[in-house]
Amino acid sequence: MNKIEIPVVVGPGSQPVDEDGMELDYMQMPSGMSTYSMPVIPEPEEISGAEDAMALLGKIQSELATYQVGQPAVVVTLEDLDSRNLDLVNQALGNGEVSVQYHGEVDARIQESVLAGVWRVQYVDAQENVLRGVVEIADITGLVKEATFGNAAEDVNLVNDEIPATVYNAAPLLSEIDEKLKEYRPGAVPHVINLSLMPHTTEDLEFLSAKLGIGSAIILSRGYGNCRISSTKTRNVWWVQYFNSQETLILNTIEISEVPDVACAAQEDIDDSAQRLWEILEVYR
Repeated sequence: MNKIEIPVVVGPGSQPVDEDGMELDYMQMPSGMSTYSMPVIPEPEEISGAEDAMALLGKIQSELATYQVGQPAVVVTLEDLDSRNLDLVNQALGNGEVSVQYHGEVDARIQESVLAGVWRVQYVDAQENVLRGVVEIADITGLVKEATFGNAAEDVNLVNDEIPATVYNAAPLLSEIDEKLKEYRPGAVPHVINLSLMPHTTEDLEFLSAKLGIGSAIILSRGYGNCRISSTKTRNVWWVQYFNSQETLILNTIEISEVPDVACAAQEDIDDSAQRLWEILEVYR
């Protein structure tokens, strides 16, 4: 029997036009996906004088090999490296798909490396000058996990609130958030409210934002499309928004969790990073 190839086509134009002229239309979904690419690093004969960088990368690899998700972040200092060694470390780590802007009791720029679970953390002053830099090995950097909700409200206070006439659904949503916050425990399954599936006005969203507050961390994940994760000033409440490749909002949610999973490295990714870094360093052994 001959093999017959059947083309599978989906999306706009894949279905016939109805008699009334109506045509199926589909939401444009993200079309770009970030993938791992091996860092470009010097040839073995070109690393003379960079022994400190190689030793530090070896330490990062050994910490990755034993790290388990949920453990505190392992901090590796960079202060003893000269500019040449620091440049080599930065070159080997590269830039991954998750970045963080943190503005709280301290200000920091955080960038995941191409190795999932390895984070470059730069503490900066008000003028964005770098004061100190470290590498962290963790599913999510310790600053985000431990400090984001340090001064956050424990619940949603709706007492004596005057709700504008143009706000229709924000009040019951806030009541739901408050109820689920009381039930939530670290490690529990996140509670997600899908705002995209609910009728709401611009005033509803503004009222929600005002009541929950604007927090200290903004996380950007560019794995498949773009995801913007914003902390609020209410403990364990995050605003998670997904955008397609045209920067159109396609999914708008509120999540109750320690840190949304989309921002965190999974254990298998961390184990894979340990293997990849070992392979990189093996060239120099």
